[in-house]
Amino acid sequence: MTNSIVPFRASSGLAAITANPPALFLPNTKTAERFLEFFTANIRNKNTRRAYYKAAGRFSDWCQARGLVELGQVKPLHVAAYIEQLQAELAKPTVKQHLAAIRMLFDWLVVGHVLDTNPAHAVRGPKHVVKKGRTPVLDREEARALLAVIDTDTLTGLRDRALIGTMIYTFARIGAVLQMNVGDYFNQGRRSWVRLHEKGGKEHEAPCHHKLEVFIDEYLAAAGIAGDKDGPLFRTTGQTTGTPQRMAQPDAYRMIQRRAKQAGIKTKVGNHSLRATGITDYLKNSGTLEHAQAMANHSSPRTTKLYDRRNDELTLDEYERVGI
Repeated sequence: MTNSIVPFRASSGLAAITANPPALFLPNTKTAERFLEFFTANIRNKNTRRAYYKAAGRFSDWCQARGLVELGQVKPLHVAAYIEQLQAELAKPTVKQHLAAIRMLFDWLVVGHVLDTNPAHAVRGPKHVVKKGRTPVLDREEARALLAVIDTDTLTGLRDRALIGTMIYTFARIGAVLQMNVGDYFNQGRRSWVRLHEKGGKEHEAPCHHKLEVFIDEYLAAAGIAGDKDGPLFRTTGQTTGTPQRMAQPDAYRMIQRRAKQAGIKTKVGNHSLRATGITDYLKNSGTLEHAQAMANHSSPRTTKLYDRRNDELTLDEYERVGI
């Protein structure tokens, strides 16, 4: 069913949420206010907000199509049936995210005395155990080829090399890298450092690898923005808008795809691949999982372990023993 409340647009933000609450959450002013408070006051991360709002809108549409027009009509069996349907349409991690969004939203409504009980509380999502990450990773030679193919005689080339290098050498998420301002690259002692604004409002500072230091220094010198401490570090070239702006994640994705194609890399890489590439290469070079966890700013070593692809080569060697 087509959603009529806009949340499926990637650009949906606070304005769209405030203007277009799903129909299921509009029976009275108290419900609508509590719904909006969940997304505006309780959820601060914009990506989580967008994903959870999308989940709430989709569930509302499903309920409306089945004559469930009031929150009090929604029972555990309805939520269970909805999750069952989602499993036939979406990947297990996505289904689990939708269930988490619905469960948290209903918990919020229960605490706000809008509902007496949470109909999603007893509903179980699909089992999904991940022991190995699925993010495509470049090997060392591919990563070197990706950096080497970039034409550093242009400002765009210097920017792209610095951006790719930042993700590889600091293990940073693309969102944290693109949120960097010029002042987040600074000197401390005799080394250059980067300050990364990670998820959950966390700040993470890391010393620069000597190659990354060169990449960023040469980019800043060519761009002439070293004095603009409060301005974005990685900017568009202004070819479309005429005015350089902070790069967005789709900009970075398209750039990485273009550079990978130039380097003849067949691996399907994206923004997250470079973070995974740096972590994997560090571990292959006798780095420890404990230090990799701290450097990647992971809260759990289990998350860092997903990036450990050292066994991939071992597995390939074993399969190659087949002598047919």
